[in-house]
Amino acid sequence: MTSGETMAMQLGLALCRHCGLLSKVPEGSREGFCPRCGNKLLFRKKDSLQRTWALIIAAAICYIPANLQPVMTSVTVTGSHADTIISGVVLLYTSGSWHLALIVLIASVMIPMAKLISLAYLLITVQRRSTKSNRERIRLYRLVEFIGRWSMLDVFVIAFVVALVQLKPLMAAEPRSGIVFFAAVVILTMIASQSFDPRLIWDSTHSMEQPS
Repeated sequence: MTSGETMAMQLGLALCRHCGLLSKVPEGSREGFCPRCGNKLLFRKKDSLQRTWALIIAAAICYIPANLQPVMTSVTVTGSHADTIISGVVLLYTSGSWHLALIVLIASVMIPMAKLISLAYLLITVQRRSTKSNRERIRLYRLVEFIGRWSMLDVFVIAFVVALVQLKPLMAAEPRSGIVFFAAVVILTMIASQSFDPRLIWDSTHSMEQPS
């Protein structure tokens, strides 16, 4: 979209976030209801930037203990051993499973950090009313939203390992606090990506005042 094109909001049209129907909002009103599914139509999400900032700050705070605290403790006849995400990656690598170590490193350490940085970048550029790379920023947002659907993979893997180990004699495994913080990071970043309104990216191009 270029500065010479007309935005849907200028025509009184709003996209339903639930069913995807583009509908006309009553003239003089800032919200309406979707004729297909009945959900509320908004030109822009209210307080989108503030809510998204609060969520990613909370996620960034949880990210630190998620990587420093143990995520699982394994108990055998020789004793117990607590593993953090990083120590688990090192253990997998030294045992020869470098491909698994790479997957865990990317999924558990790099992707959550990349999501936090990406969302912060989108928020900062919107607040600075940047008009550059709008299409690239939209693609970045869609990528963050897509990746969020797979972010709970590690939590499910640990839950599966714990249940599997409990079936074997003389062995046991228990989840620890790190997995709680990791799950919190995943959930908070998923909610943050849903709270962010990507339509704000285009507003600066048209020098339009953001609706309250």
